[in-house]
Amino acid sequence: MHRTSLISQIESKPNSVPKKDGGEIVKMNKQRFSVLLSILAILVISLSATPVQARPNSAGAVYTMTNSATGNQVIRYNRSADGSLTWSGVFSTDGLGTGTGLGNQGGLVLSQNGSWLLVVNAGSNDISVFQVNHRSLRLTDKTDSNGVMPISITVNEDLVYVLNAGRAGSVGNIAGFHLSSDGRLSSIPGSVQPLSGVTAPAQISFNPTGTVLVVTEKSTSLIDTYKVNSHGIAQPLATHASNGATPFGFAFDPTGHLIVSEAGGGPQGTSAVSSYDVSGSGGLTTISPSVPDTQLAACWIVVTGNGRFAYTSNTRSNSISTYTINADGSISLLHSVGASTGTGPLDTAFSRNSRFLYEFNSGDHTIEGFRVSANGGLTLVGTVSGVPAGADGLAAN
Repeated sequence: MHRTSLISQIESKPNSVPKKDGGEIVKMNKQRFSVLLSILAILVISLSATPVQARPNSAGAVYTMTNSATGNQVIRYNRSADGSLTWSGVFSTDGLGTGTGLGNQGGLVLSQNGSWLLVVNAGSNDISVFQVNHRSLRLTDKTDSNGVMPISITVNEDLVYVLNAGRAGSVGNIAGFHLSSDGRLSSIPGSVQPLSGVTAPAQISFNPTGTVLVVTEKSTSLIDTYKVNSHGIAQPLATHASNGATPFGFAFDPTGHLIVSEAGGGPQGTSAVSSYDVSGSGGLTTISPSVPDTQLAACWIVVTGNGRFAYTSNTRSNSISTYTINADGSISLLHSVGASTGTGPLDTAFSRNSRFLYEFNSGDHTIEGFRVSANGGLTLVGTVSGVPAGADGLAAN
């Protein structure tokens, strides 16, 4: 019987039965209560028998850029629910690359909401912005980077900062922009600040609150910090000696601890990772100094969204090392070789929710995908080939 008709009959019963003495009324109420229980049982059975569609592991995309000196392009790969990638298309940045590796991390980044993809054009000294649509990208802006040779970019809400490496013999800088709701960049007056000197920087990034910018300098083994005021303007830099040689890539855990890879920071020429506390004024305090991974050239590093694990790609060892991160920001080596990779692993990136880790191999021009387990383990899920020589950067959602 239909649920509505059952309920209608019950509701009409009191009006169809004359009132009797107290005993009969109690008896009637018990009968009605019994019928109500029967209906509830029917409803529970009906609902439990109705299949509930589980939310699938939603698909996404992985992006890299060609960095071609004749015309930079973003390459998009569709990401399936199982983590595998398929080529989707290429999208012109309307700018130029350099044709060779930039020695950087963060050459292209996605906004926190995944709506915008920002890309550096190191060969034409500008920045491109794309709106991220379903299975496509739409170029919304290209603007001067306010410096020479932009190599890394970071975004926090509507604030964007770019790291300009400069040419040989020149001092690089950082420069700030506002990102509008329609995907256009406007320079922030007074935001341009120099690096420590003639150096070889690698990356720029905001801390999680967007109040401090960090830049790594490879050749000087310095870490620069810039406090950002309420107007989005970076203040003059403060320099800090890195715990190990050649600080390269870095990432923050959700509580703001800074995790930095050191390409030459371990004993006997091996690489390492250090962790730091970052104060609101940009001060650095070492937590775990130069924890070696026993590998060579740890350059690119990422941290899971829950802040439990860090993964660094070892370019000269063709491997990925895994570190655990504790609540106080201290780190320890979990797996010296968490996964073996193709030749020359460089950039790494997580999909949303850190379910999959992707890394770009410069030597064999491939991108590999790994499933990330709850205990930090990595399982290869697929490889795509044909990534152009000189390609740079990796971003995923």
